Amino acid sequence: MLMEEHVPTCKEVVDRTLNSLRSLGSQRFAVPPFGEHFHRWILNLRGVMSEFESRPQVKADDQFREECTRILSDIDLALRENQAKEASVEKSIREVNQELIDARNLLAQNDRQYASKIREIAKRKDLAVKPVVSKLGALKEELNRLVRMRTGFLRSVLKAGARKEAETTHELDFAKRELATIEESFATEQERLLDEHERRRQQILERIANHQKEMDAIKASSEVNDAVELREAACNTLIDAVNALLRRTEPALENATASP
Repeated sequence: MLMEEHVPTCKEVVDRTLNSLRSLGSQRFAVPPFGEHFHRWILNLRGVMSEFESRPQVKADDQFREECTRILSDIDLALRENQAKEASVEKSIREVNQELIDARNLLAQNDRQYASKIREIAKRKDLAVKPVVSKLGALKEELNRLVRMRTGFLRSVLKAGARKEAETTHELDFAKRELATIEESFATEQERLLDEHERRRQQILERIANHQKEMDAIKASSEVNDAVELREAACNTLIDAVNALLRRTEPALENATASP
């Protein structure tokens, strides 16, 4: 024997609708972007009200339909405005975040370029110093040889040796000054490069700090949230509209379903 399908009473339809409205009114969305949640939520809300009106047990009149249309239109518009504000904030955050990324990349590039130039200077310095150092070594060896000759058995050539020793000493002093000049030149170049690097680095760091302040300001000033107060108010207004409909059409039933 087939069981008859249960046909909900008007009270059951109303209770289920009011419970659905209360549930939707208190629903929270924890994770942005909230716009996606808003779209699903408004569809669910429209679905609840559409199902309610479509029930043959419900005697929906023009006043109720007009109120529901207005309420749904108002909350839909409010959520769209919230979504547009959220999209605008997200766009601003993306733009500032990209500027932060670009600035940090520029900082890293500045450091890499500085390290590369330092290596290039060291290489040029090595090429410039190497022959002078080699020359210094040869001159020192020659001077030591002359000193040994002066104290040795070749006293007959002492005068000529003294002149050669003086010339070698002069050449050695000149080579030392040449080496000192080269090292000073490269030291000056490195110092100038470091100053420019630090100046540029400080500029970029200030730019990063400004972008970060801008990001913090955007986040602090944005009032983007899950609009639970707006949504709850809309659901409560729909509950009031349902109860007002019951007062007009089913006064006894309205008294039975007025409380949650």
